[in-house]
Amino acid sequence: MKRLFGPLIIGLACMIFAGGVPAAEPQTAPQPSAFVPQPRYEFAPVIDGQDVAHDFIIQNKGNAPLIIERVKTD
Repeated sequence: MKRLFGPLIIGLACMIFAGGVPAAEPQTAPQPSAFVPQPRYEFAPVIDGQDVAHDFIIQNKGNAPLIIERVKTD
């Protein structure tokens, strides 16, 4: 019994210091994650005063609601 106890302690110490024992993952709060597959769009030349439009797709890849409050253009 004494012969096994020493190597067992040494083996456990090596695992702990080498990162062999997995730590518990910290719990994080749910968060939204915005993903825009095409963040930029280059419009073709237009005549002055002509209305142009383009729909941008925004996906929420997170695990909480994504709330868009402000949109700015260049």
